[in-house]
Amino acid sequence: MNTRLARLTGPAAGLLLLAGPALAAGMLTGTGGKTLYVFDKDTGGMSACYDACAANWPPYLGKQGDAMKAGWTLVPRKDGALQWAYDGKPLYYFVGDKKAGDKTGDGKNGVWHVVND
Repeated sequence: MNTRLARLTGPAAGLLLLAGPALAAGMLTGTGGKTLYVFDKDTGGMSACYDACAANWPPYLGKQGDAMKAGWTLVPRKDGALQWAYDGKPLYYFVGDKKAGDKTGDGKNGVWHVVND
């Protein structure tokens, strides 16, 4: 994962991690500017979202050696993959979000929430 920072100017002022997570209007986004979510049923920094759940809420995966800003960690999934977590909470995308900035999964079933920094 590329962790170089680029400074944006004008209306899009803020920090952006190139080809990786960013902060868009106070919410965290992953690759392609897609919104990142947390799942209330995750406990102890471990994902509870697998199978059909993960098909609708794909985990935001990373790999050993990837570097991220403070507060970001990689947590193991039961299939051996590594998933990004922010403040200890595993992160996910939502298949219903079609373009950067969409957040159609926010509040879904009362257990999915956009991640704000």
